[in-house]
Amino acid sequence: MKRSFRLILLAAGIFAPASASAQPDPNDTRLLTMPAVSAKNIAFVYAEDLWVADVDGKNPRRLTTDLGLEAYPVFSPDGQTIAFSAQFDGNTDVYTIPLGGGAPTRLTAHPTPDVVRGFTPDGKSVLFSSPRNVYSNRYQQLFTVPLTGGMPTQLPIPWGFEAAYSPDGEYIAYTPVRDATAQWKHYRGGTHSRVWIYNVKTHDVTEIPQPKDRCNDLDPNWVGHTLYFRSDRAGEYNVFAYETDNKDVKQLTKFTDFPVLDINTDGKQLIFEQAGYLHLMTPPESVSTRLKVGITIDNSEARPRFAKGAKYVRDVSVSPSGSRVAVEFRGEIVTVPAEKGDARILTNTPDIHERNPSWSPDGKTIAYYSDAGGEYQLVLAPQSGKGEAKKVKLTGSGFYFNPIWSRDSKKILFTDNAQTVFVLEVESGKITKVVEPKHGLGRGLTASSWSPDSKWVTYALNTPAQISRVYAYSLEQNKSTPVTDGLTEATEPAFDAGGKYLYFLGSNDTGMSKHGFSQSAADSRQPRWSINLVVLNKDLPSPFLRESDEEKGEGEKPAPKTDKKDKDVAFAIDFTNIDQRILAFPLPTGNYAGLQTGSAGQIYYLTRSEGGGGGGPGGGGGATLSRYDLERRRATVVQAGVQGYELTPDGRKMLYSTGGGNWFITSSAGGGGASPAGPTSGAARPGGRPTAPAPSAAGGDGGDGKVNFEGIEVRVDPRAEWKQILEEAWRINRDFFYDPNMHGADWPAVKKKYEVFLPHLTSSADLYRVVRWMLSELAVGHSYITSFGERTFERKTVPGGLLGADYEIANDRYKFKKIYGGLNWSATMRSPLTAPGVNVKEGEFLLAVNGKELKAPTEVFALFENTSGKLTELTVGPNADGTGSRTVTVEPIASEYNLRNMDWVEGNLKKVEKATGGKVGYVHVRDTAAGGMADFKRYFFPQVDKDALIIDERFNSGGQIADYYIDILRRPFASYWAPRHGADNRSPSAAVFGPKVMIIDEGAGSGGDMLPYMFRKFGVGPLVGKRTWGGLVGISGYPVLMDGGTVTSPSFAIWSPDGGFIVENEGVAPDHDVTMWPKDLIAGKDPQLEKAIELALEALKKNPPKKDARPEYPKRAQPQP
Repeated sequence: MKRSFRLILLAAGIFAPASASAQPDPNDTRLLTMPAVSAKNIAFVYAEDLWVADVDGKNPRRLTTDLGLEAYPVFSPDGQTIAFSAQFDGNTDVYTIPLGGGAPTRLTAHPTPDVVRGFTPDGKSVLFSSPRNVYSNRYQQLFTVPLTGGMPTQLPIPWGFEAAYSPDGEYIAYTPVRDATAQWKHYRGGTHSRVWIYNVKTHDVTEIPQPKDRCNDLDPNWVGHTLYFRSDRAGEYNVFAYETDNKDVKQLTKFTDFPVLDINTDGKQLIFEQAGYLHLMTPPESVSTRLKVGITIDNSEARPRFAKGAKYVRDVSVSPSGSRVAVEFRGEIVTVPAEKGDARILTNTPDIHERNPSWSPDGKTIAYYSDAGGEYQLVLAPQSGKGEAKKVKLTGSGFYFNPIWSRDSKKILFTDNAQTVFVLEVESGKITKVVEPKHGLGRGLTASSWSPDSKWVTYALNTPAQISRVYAYSLEQNKSTPVTDGLTEATEPAFDAGGKYLYFLGSNDTGMSKHGFSQSAADSRQPRWSINLVVLNKDLPSPFLRESDEEKGEGEKPAPKTDKKDKDVAFAIDFTNIDQRILAFPLPTGNYAGLQTGSAGQIYYLTRSEGGGGGGPGGGGGATLSRYDLERRRATVVQAGVQGYELTPDGRKMLYSTGGGNWFITSSAGGGGASPAGPTSGAARPGGRPTAPAPSAAGGDGGDGKVNFEGIEVRVDPRAEWKQILEEAWRINRDFFYDPNMHGADWPAVKKKYEVFLPHLTSSADLYRVVRWMLSELAVGHSYITSFGERTFERKTVPGGLLGADYEIANDRYKFKKIYGGLNWSATMRSPLTAPGVNVKEGEFLLAVNGKELKAPTEVFALFENTSGKLTELTVGPNADGTGSRTVTVEPIASEYNLRNMDWVEGNLKKVEKATGGKVGYVHVRDTAAGGMADFKRYFFPQVDKDALIIDERFNSGGQIADYYIDILRRPFASYWAPRHGADNRSPSAAVFGPKVMIIDEGAGSGGDMLPYMFRKFGVGPLVGKRTWGGLVGISGYPVLMDGGTVTSPSFAIWSPDGGFIVENEGVAPDHDVTMWPKDLIAGKDPQLEKAIELALEALKKNPPKKDARPEYPKRAQPQP
């Protein structure tokens, strides 16, 4: 299981520096963020709380102490009220608080996050952005909400993020696209930020001029007629000014070390963050003053504490007798008794990351990795915790995984992050490279990878064609020899403990499933596997020879067993004609995985249902663990519901998990229940294996032998581990990043640059903010923080309920303005108001929710808190006074995004249908993964009778390489088929042979970059719209950080022979550049779709579809004489 779990729990391990004791400076505090300014005060966020101080930074005081995050404060024009976003009530909403403090007032209650952007010029309403009404998750919209509360009003601007009203209220400066630079410095793709100045009366827009090669402009703020913003057009983000009168752009600040962040103004002064400090500036002067703000807090999150609970278990290894388990527990190595005794902490090093324990078969030593000293090394420690540990320096690619002891406890097999396989000789410390894969290592390195004499290792290696091939490596000869032919997928090899056989999983129908980077892999059927064995000695018979019961005469005795003789035979492999000694077990093909060997002739394996997922063996979900006994020729169920397992060296006991922190040590003879080990289909497919009798069930209740991981406690020193985590995130990128030159960055210098923030951290939120800054120096897409680690508190979210509707207010009541239909047979597309029996209509009033009357100005969403997925009573009716009302029961949904997106897509389909007289089809693909494939199947195949096609990939969020779409779109005409009855059929039938046009935009990226790139490269048709995001590097799996956080490091990138490294940080430019100006969208137009329709009709006019007529029937019969 240690081996199987490592495939699941690889999210473990890293390293750590020495403990850090430095504290934030109480006189000149750093990492103040999100500042705001008024005539007499400043506001800012520190330690995730809201603070105010005098305008010179003196006399700071905390306004909020909530466990969640307070953010984006802004002062009202009179300076007496602060609006901000907060998570007080389980969701990110708009709040206000008096300058003098007090209880915050909640203004919004929609379940999507509402981000404060400013005030209206009259100070009566708060301006905020929200994705509440969008049909694309790439955008937000702008709203205002009165300080007195009520239903927010959506501004006419179609899309907006950061925004600010001009002093006279006649203009709004805003950013129409999201900020793509939070973790991507020097970004220049299609999603580059720009500032538009919107005329409230005419809806016309002026864009602040940008350089030809693009830049990012953010944080617009008005001082008179001048717009101040931050821009990276000159390198780091600095403050710039745009004169609306003469259109001049002028740089004011010239910082070169760290960027300017979060500008705010009171209409006279500017305040901004830079290098964790706050700066004040009075335009038109370009000199800024750094404020000194001194803060002292009782910071509980930085205090040492103890971490407890099974959730911290990341890797395990059972002792040879099954009496204890070695555990990687939140960066420490601990052993836990199977039943009696206490947990034993072997490491107790809060500033060092230890991981991947492996117990030696002789029971004396536990091997694990440690980053003590700054680089990972292998530690061989006495299992008792007493005595000196041996440390082995490693020279691989930086990160190491899966130490596997040989059966004689004298050698260790391990891999690095390049998937190179090594063998360590424990006594001498000699390390030998076994294989350095160029196309990927196959699955299944376990203790069973070692031969019984510990002189051979078996492994699987991918060929250039991505077919896994089994090899046997001789330590004495330092040579690998193939066992399988490279035509059949062969993986998870395991030596039999008796030395006679080598087992592996084989499949002849992996097909596209092995090419997981291609979208077509998702549409391929799940492979079926057989369990095979190789007879290693050419003189041994098949263990599956048919047996025959014969009568024995009197005096005849059975032949004696020859166990001793078998043991005396030295282990050897006869490679001559070894391919002819590969046999299949008499089991049906199925979804098998996790081969391990017990005692001689005993093989264990996992079986999952046919829907288990994935192209590799096993897929996901709980599995049935079975054992096949070669002597008895029978399979037996050992345990049901297994997530992973590990056998003891003698095969008598096992450690296994059923998920949810439940781990057990039991006899390997059985303990599970009667789930079948083979596939439920029973019959083998053509070319498969014959069906064997269903495995019998072993006894036991599966509940005995639970290991108490909940009792483990380890000490956590946050400041010590924050330093280690920063270095580890840095090292992950050093060792996994696709470019060894780090895009030209001096990577050691980058680490030093950001280490200066370590003493100033107050929480892991601060830590990951600094990590994000550091990783942004790589100037690359797909650089993410995918998990922010644990906090000392757990914030509960409150899921608000939604009905899938728009509202309007009439007679102080809420009326259903629009009801969004869905697909009520789909859980993700359910529309509550269109469910059977509800019968709510547009124009009716929503009068009460669960018996509570609803009237304006109460916000409608306030009555739906915590109702998602729960039965909710609505009082609805045709009249505002409640006459004729009725009560219906609905089940609100958590998000309306899918309903709004489908409404937009099918609205576009109708527009195209109407504009082209039904000649042109329309298909939108939201991504290049499962959701987009479902879209494509829903909309493409029903329209293959169209003469032309528009493919809309706007807002495409990517996924895989979209070969599935492209291959189908490129299908050429081959022929017709004439039936006796009915119309002629085309071949291929699932194709549109006429013109095709693709719409792209700045919201499409990753796989959404590759799709239009291929569309153009293969000449499918023209591209219409705007330049795409430009993010064509790839990410995979990475080690988990000590606190459970995770970061990515792009490990592969696109290039072409004629263009070098392409698309990344550029995007794919359209052939017809069409901007979605607000004025057009407000008028109900879609300029990009309209241009695509125009191009499709023009192409049809130039090349109208050919109307072929069926020829005369042939006369082929022999004429009669």
